[in-house]
This record gives sequence, structure tokens and C-alpha cells, in this order.
Amino acid sequence: MGSAIVKSTQRIHNLYARLVEIFPEREFFMRSNGRVKFLKISSKLQITVVMVLSALAFIWLAITVTMAVGQVTVSMDKVALDEQKAQIATSEERIAKYRKSISDVASDLENRQDQIEDITGQYFPKLGDKDALLQEAAPADAKETLSKISVQIPEAQALAAIEARQLAFVVLLTKEADKRAVAAENAIRKMGLNPAAIARSFGPAQGGPFLPFLGGSPANAKDTQIDPRFELLGRKLARMDALERGLAGIPSANPADMDDISSGFGYRRDPITGRGAMHSGLDFRGSHRQPIYAAAPGVVAFSGWKSGYGRTVEIDHGNGLMTRYAHLAVLKTREGQKVIAGQHIAGMGSSGRSTGTHLHFEVRLNNRAINPKPFLEANRDVLTIQADVKQRTRPSN
Repeated sequence: MGSAIVKSTQRIHNLYARLVEIFPEREFFMRSNGRVKFLKISSKLQITVVMVLSALAFIWLAITVTMAVGQVTVSMDKVALDEQKAQIATSEERIAKYRKSISDVASDLENRQDQIEDITGQYFPKLGDKDALLQEAAPADAKETLSKISVQIPEAQALAAIEARQLAFVVLLTKEADKRAVAAENAIRKMGLNPAAIARSFGPAQGGPFLPFLGGSPANAKDTQIDPRFELLGRKLARMDALERGLAGIPSANPADMDDISSGFGYRRDPITGRGAMHSGLDFRGSHRQPIYAAAPGVVAFSGWKSGYGRTVEIDHGNGLMTRYAHLAVLKTREGQKVIAGQHIAGMGSSGRSTGTHLHFEVRLNNRAINPKPFLEANRDVLTIQADVKQRTRPSN
């Protein structure tokens, strides 16, 4: 116990000694009416002033942070309250609309049903047991609205039941969209890329006339309060679509047979000089003119002879991603040409600085070579996402 006190005392003494070195005694002189006055400021006074100012700064920072946290909490509470009010207003509005015109409600529900079916067919064609999932997703306030309408407007009970089922479907699709967005985000992150940047780059360009999402008409759009769950579904779908499109655009299709990799990424002995060197890609051995395939969709940025690489094809995939295919025997693309994943773009060869027939394959991010293997070893889930994106973005005949 005594030794601990001695050590603490010694540390305090050493700290004070260092502070004295930083704040040595200072002497100032002032001239007034022909007389010179000297003013001394001791080290102790300087240290005391600095400590007081530091304490005040810390207190101010603590108060500022506390206020900021309080404002965030109040904002979050306000958002939650606004959403709750919106749901209540929507419930009251729906009952009022049922009273006003059952035929108008039926028309709205029919239009909404068409949109829900389009969304399901485009984005969720493999949804499981819908009845069981809907039972689980059914929102409590929709059931309450159904109960009120059934009591107050018995002739509208069937329509109210359809609307309650539609709301349950919207909640279900929102959960599914969120789940798939998280899966795509995790897959992109595992490849060492930034999901937010990928999503921004693959977000859709926007514009055109206003068309209400899931119900309503442009004429009375300002007067119609849309259930916030519909808007939430729209946001979740947009995020999911951007992330999945981004994932589909990342090079992950094998340019050649993965079992024939003869040299990996990173340090190796140079095959020509025998000296240590950095290998910026993967080498695939194979036969002369063996087909080489694009690893992802993109635009051919270069197709020709490149010093050291020989005959080369470079494909720009966006987001700073580029793939390079080198030492080729034959080129089957031209600059500016759009290609899809798996497209035959060249034939394997031994042109340029090469000791034998093979493909040198690179993935470059912002012109920096990165290991292609994590991209090419994409798991089954990633391949499924890419197949789904390819299916829904395929032009209809």
C-alpha cells in the first residue's frame, strides 16, 4: 500500500516537473510615463490557468454532447410519433373513404393489387408459403381497421379484408427487401468494397411524371395520405435493388478454369529473371486459343497490344473496378463494346512477356491491383443474387 502511494506521488511530481518545463516562469516589462515596470508570471499560475481553462472546455464539450444526444433522442421520438400519427390518420381516412364511396375504394385496391403483383413477380418470384408468411406479417392496426369497418360498414367487409391482406403483403415484402439488402451488403463488404459507394453508383437515375406508389392518383396526390408502410417499401426496394445490381456488376464470373491457376497474386519469383517480384493478378494455364470470358458486365476500355502484357483486353465495370486479360492470342472485342458476364472476349495465348500459353487476369480498383481470388470464389448466395438481377433486368420481348 505504501509503495503504491509513493509511486503515485512520484508520477504526480514527474508530471508537474514536465509542466514546469512547458510553462517556465515568464517575465514581462511595460513602459508607462517613462517608467519601466516588470511583471512576473510564475509556472504555478500558468499551470493553474491552463487547468481551469481545460476543465471549462471539458464541461462545455460534455454539455454540448449531452444536448446533441438529447436532440437526436427527441428527433427519433418525434419520427416515431409522426409515424404513429400517420398510421392513425390513415386508418381514419380509410374509414371515411369507405363511407364516401365503396366503388372508389374498390378501384384503389384493384390498382394497388396490380402493383403488388408486379413487385412480387419482378423482385420476389421465389417467395415461400405466402399464406403463412402473411399471417405472420399482418400489422395489428390493419386488423383493427378491418374490425371497425366490418362493424360500421358491413357491406365493405370483404374489401376491408382485401386491404388488410395487402398491408400484410407490403410489410412482408419490406422485410424480405431489407433481408436481401443486408445479404448483398455483407457480400460486397467481404470482397473488400464499400457497400454504400456501390449502392450510390448503381442507384437509378430519376425523373418523369409523378405516379403514386401503391394507390391514389396524380390529381389528388396532395390530398391523399399514403400509409407510411408503402413509402418504406419503396425505399427498401430501391436500396435492395441498388446493392444487388452493384453486386452483380462486381467481377465474379470465372474468366477461365479455376482449377488451372498456375500462379497466384502477390510475391513470387519472376519466371524470366528469377528475381523477387510482385505478381498483380492470377495466371491460368490452358491451351492455345482457349476461350476467355468476361468476369462481369461492363464496357471494353482497351483492346489491343500493351507493353509487357501482349494482346490485352481491359473491361471497365464502373465504381473504379476494371479487369485486365493479358497474353492473349486473339481478341474478340473492340473498344467501347458492351459485354455481359461470361461473354467470350478472347483466346488464350502467350503474347508479350510470357514463358508459355496462359491467361494473366487482374482486378484493379481505382487503378490499384487487388487480389482477384475473393471475387472469383463468390459463394452460392452471391451467384443466386447475380442470377436474380440478371433475370429481372433482362429486356422483355
